[in-house]
Amino acid sequence: MATETRTPFEEQRSARPQVRPRTEGWTQAQDSAGRPLLQFASPKRGKPPVHLADMTVEERVEKVKELGLPGFRAKQLSTHYFTHYTSDPAAMTDLPAAQREELVAGMLPPLLTETRRLATDKGDTIKFLWKLHDGALVESVLMRYPGRITLCVSSQAGCGMNCPFCATGQAGLTRNMSTAEIIEQIVRANAAIAAGELGGDPRKGGQDRVDAERVTNIVFMGMGEPLANYKRVIEAVRTMIAPQPHGLGMSARGITVSTVGLVPAIKKLADEDIPLTFALSLHAPDDELRDELIPVNSRWKADEAIDAAYEYYAKTGRRVSIEYALIKDMNDHAWRADLLAEKLNARGKGWVHVNPIPLNPTPGSVWTSSEPHVQDEFVRRLNAAGVPTTLRDTRGKEIDGACGQLAAADETDV
Repeated sequence: MATETRTPFEEQRSARPQVRPRTEGWTQAQDSAGRPLLQFASPKRGKPPVHLADMTVEERVEKVKELGLPGFRAKQLSTHYFTHYTSDPAAMTDLPAAQREELVAGMLPPLLTETRRLATDKGDTIKFLWKLHDGALVESVLMRYPGRITLCVSSQAGCGMNCPFCATGQAGLTRNMSTAEIIEQIVRANAAIAAGELGGDPRKGGQDRVDAERVTNIVFMGMGEPLANYKRVIEAVRTMIAPQPHGLGMSARGITVSTVGLVPAIKKLADEDIPLTFALSLHAPDDELRDELIPVNSRWKADEAIDAAYEYYAKTGRRVSIEYALIKDMNDHAWRADLLAEKLNARGKGWVHVNPIPLNPTPGSVWTSSEPHVQDEFVRRLNAAGVPTTLRDTRGKEIDGACGQLAAADETDV
């Protein structure tokens, strides 16, 4: 009598329960076929005012001339905005007093209104809630680490990827953010740092550096799917790395663009010739789970997304990050660590780094953090298989650190 043989993965699958993804407290929008609705196109809404950060250097000069001033005033305005992080006419004493207000109004119109701010007890993390010109809400999170200051920025108001665990995706996509709205998050964060509003002193102790007194690292892991707003995100990145005073003078290597797996856009990103860091939010190596966890997996499967990530490395030479939120009994099984390692190693060695991220715990929810020993085993297995893996240091639990939580609460309060 023949005996049934089971693969090691199948043996391990039966060892622990499998929790299925599901929405809690909201209904996931569906298309006509009953699948989770995906929104790639931005809804039509009134555009934000055109800002200096939306323009090329040449366009800034022409705009200043249209306002009746000589073109060199554009560089002065850029210096105030990109170097001194101000849009306040009173601070721009090198501009002619009689025309200063009109010039600033025409070139630096207000884009973000701070409606709420939460800070950790240590003061090393600040979460901002911004209201855009049309009332849409977005968030950004500012974090001080030894030797660097990181800002998590939003690229869309809302999100159209409809992931069931994501607070941002619950309301769908409101609209794409403009290039300047993305940049303004950094400028406002730099202004807060300069005003001493972020805890710590880089000149005292530890590994903090004196030159870390502005945002040094950007992660596009706030609200929205960055690659669904491709054009404006890339324009914003180019402005970030443009030398001051024409841009923010940041290092491309300190900028991370993340995606849930928009494969054509990943391939396009690889051709931009910008040495930024690319991160794939994978969250499951198997399509059976990822179809439910990341609805865009219905378009591009896990292996297609991993292939595109490897192609990014092959073209750019830049090591790729794999983001993996560890969720208790849902995607944190040891066999999934082994399968992930197998898939990554099948494409080569040295091209990827895995960042497991402990989910913020929510008691009683299916969306809660893995047990510490489970996290440790997941990381151990990947490292043992030769895949460099580091458990992500999470911030902001006490201030609703996951993007979308604060905006959702604010909309409920209104």
